[in-house]
Amino acid sequence: MKPSLVLKMGQQLTMTPQLQQAIRLLQLSTLDLQQEIQEALESNPMLERQEDGDDFDNSDPMADGAESAAPTPSKEDSYQESTPTVDSLEEGEWAERIPNELPVDTAWEDVYQTSASSLPSNDDDEWDFTTRTSSGESLQSHLLWQLNLAPMSDKDRLIAATLIDCINNDGYLEETLEEVTESFDPELDIEQDEVEVVLHRIQQFEPAGIGARDLRECLLLQLRQLPAGTPWLSETQRVVSDFLEVLGSRDYAQLMRRTKLKEDELRQVIELIQRLNPRPGSQIESSEPEYVVPDVIVRKHNDRWLVELNQEAMPRLRVNAQYAGFVKRADSSADNTFMRNQLQEARWFIKSLQSRNETLMKVATQIVEHQRGFLDYGDEAMKPLVLHDIAEAVGMHESTISRVTTQKFMHTPRGIYELKYFFSSHVSTSEGGECSSTAIRAIIKKLVAAENAKKPLSDSKIAGLLEAQGIQVARRTVAKYRESLGIAPSSERKRLM
Repeated sequence: MKPSLVLKMGQQLTMTPQLQQAIRLLQLSTLDLQQEIQEALESNPMLERQEDGDDFDNSDPMADGAESAAPTPSKEDSYQESTPTVDSLEEGEWAERIPNELPVDTAWEDVYQTSASSLPSNDDDEWDFTTRTSSGESLQSHLLWQLNLAPMSDKDRLIAATLIDCINNDGYLEETLEEVTESFDPELDIEQDEVEVVLHRIQQFEPAGIGARDLRECLLLQLRQLPAGTPWLSETQRVVSDFLEVLGSRDYAQLMRRTKLKEDELRQVIELIQRLNPRPGSQIESSEPEYVVPDVIVRKHNDRWLVELNQEAMPRLRVNAQYAGFVKRADSSADNTFMRNQLQEARWFIKSLQSRNETLMKVATQIVEHQRGFLDYGDEAMKPLVLHDIAEAVGMHESTISRVTTQKFMHTPRGIYELKYFFSSHVSTSEGGECSSTAIRAIIKKLVAAENAKKPLSDSKIAGLLEAQGIQVARRTVAKYRESLGIAPSSERKRLM
């Protein structure tokens, strides 16, 4: 084939740096955006944060005449020019100018404003010091801390540390005593009886029930730490020790027959068991707390739902007019080129932030417009909504709507929700309409909460009740929604009344 020149016409999408930056900022969460803004402020001298009370200057720093204008001297410059220097003052005149007590530049409250602001006021009864200052603690570190306070020999302390390493996050000992004993060096001459004795010492640590090898031992450890005068304590210990499998199967008739307990007595025993924790290790929170900052605030005013951006989470930026005035249009020096590039990047960054806020506001407004029923009446009034509906309403692509609704949160009178929460599939109704899957989940949750605990509703029965309301849902769909809500099957929800 001979090489030849061919002229072709076509369309191609070019991702400019400005567009890439706008897309990247659009999908950031509020906390990530604040970090991005802080990094931009530190790296670009042309950017500055607009504080409350400052007059926002919307004039373009690169407008005609703005570059050639010389910067006006600041108050500090004027002060330095008018203040005499030390060398120009006589010794006596210099001494007269210095007062006996010099005023300090800052007050104690100004220096420690951050620490003082975090302290509680005199009338703050709900302030908790540990929740604001403590970090997450693992279960192992919590047990090792108690081990350091317990009087033990070096050999027993070694055994205890090994056992603590074998305790999982739920608080159960994962390894058998034989495996733990075999893990030690034979020269230490550690026997299984010694390991078991040390395990009993660990089982006295907090939280109660720690170090158990199975559920029965975990519950018995918690019952042994209750006061001796606890009602129905001995009966509960007998049920847990001998009839835990029968209790798990909820065969209350057999349980009453074998324990010789009446229905009211068995109910008291079960209530005491339900107060115990089958996963004692979960009481120790090892993960750091996660904070959610809402991007949008929705409130009702004069029977109208108003949507506004969270200004506290959206810092306002502007171009530093003083630095921008140093840029000269005709100068091609390295310093001027650097400042010009920084100014252009600052303008792009501010424009990308404005585009992000405008897009977020459009999408949030359409969501509120579509889900007014949810805001007024709750989950049962949620309407089906997909990304295509919002994309068509605001004139954007579905991928853009997906980026806007990811990790963005809306503060409503009913709580804080991620924007994706308002999107759900639909199920047809007998009248030809549509019902949101979120609304169906809310109805299922309401039906289960109001059911007879002696005869809980099965999935087929729930599907029949929904069909009576005009919602056509299969039994498998009901089971899927029930599992997503964390609701156990009917056989496990049966209770003794």
